[in-house]
Amino acid sequence: MTPFPKSFGTSITVVDITKNYFELFQLPVSCRVDLSLLAERYRELQKTVHPDRFAGADDRQQRLAIQYAAYVNEGYETLKSSMARSLYLLELAGYKVDLETNTVMDPVFLMEQMELREAMSEVRDHVDPEAELERMVDEVDEGVEALFGTYEQLWLIASEEGTEAPAREDALKKAQDTVRKMQFMVKLAAELEQLESELLDG
Repeated sequence: MTPFPKSFGTSITVVDITKNYFELFQLPVSCRVDLSLLAERYRELQKTVHPDRFAGADDRQQRLAIQYAAYVNEGYETLKSSMARSLYLLELAGYKVDLETNTVMDPVFLMEQMELREAMSEVRDHVDPEAELERMVDEVDEGVEALFGTYEQLWLIASEEGTEAPAREDALKKAQDTVRKMQFMVKLAAELEQLESELLDG
């Protein structure tokens, strides 16, 4: 395995920012990531490029340290999150998802989302708000994991050696639709977390 770049004194060693994030952290390109290993390699890289180490260096070295540290941080945050990682994998495959303009058209899924949001709006009036909130958090977490499982299967089909081009394209387009649904659920999970904080502060 290639060792991570090291810096000596105030001389920073180049971090190849043309590498994708999986290459940067020396991890296989995959839906599932060993998060402990990712964190370990993130800390190793940060030790070599953290801007504080180059406070006394010349302007060029300081600028490079800031650039490298930002790239390492962005890569870590992307691979750490299943949602961000899923989007990134599609981007690497040439199937970038624009979450700002793309919408989920599956009417059954949209109806389920409306029902979940209606239930969330009624949590405060529930006879046991905390229990109802916990139930909803579990339901949404299970929904996110189920969608991620679907995404993973589609990704495996698309990346499997021998998959013909039409089948690969079909799997990747379905993966795009799946990650859009994941985005709905992830946003709902964040809103439930906010509601939980508000209830606790109550």
